[in-house]
Amino acid sequence: MKEAASKQIESILKDYHWMMNSIKILRDSMKDAGEGLTAQYGEEAAMPKAQGTTSDPVFREAIRRSKRFGVINKYEKKISIIQDRMHRIKDDRELEVLHWLLEGKSYRWIAIHMGLSHSHIGRIRDCIVKQLSDTNVTNVPKGDSCTKVKSAS
Repeated sequence: MKEAASKQIESILKDYHWMMNSIKILRDSMKDAGEGLTAQYGEEAAMPKAQGTTSDPVFREAIRRSKRFGVINKYEKKISIIQDRMHRIKDDRELEVLHWLLEGKSYRWIAIHMGLSHSHIGRIRDCIVKQLSDTNVTNVPKGDSCTKVKSAS
């Protein structure tokens, strides 16, 4: 069970940045709901329609938008998993690495920025994942950090 939670956290951390951007863009595009679409009136409305699908463009647009709202909700649920657990990270290094991971930066970029090796950033990220995925942890003491691992220097 813990392994599945860790894999889920890892996946969300990797995808967090593009999911946030997608939510912003999708919300923005959904503001103009159905503008420029009109249902048929007059003789066209009384004409027989093709079987199997509706030819009402407003209805089809409503269905399409409904699916997009579902995508937004799915992304929001995933993102909230991370946001609801961020308080567990107390160590300054871990917070800095988490911040840059959520911004979509690579291990190498973070390593250069922080003056550490990219493998050390990977170990810090593993520790972050462990803390975020641990369901028993309510408040990690500041001294009990995974980043106190000996470096290769």
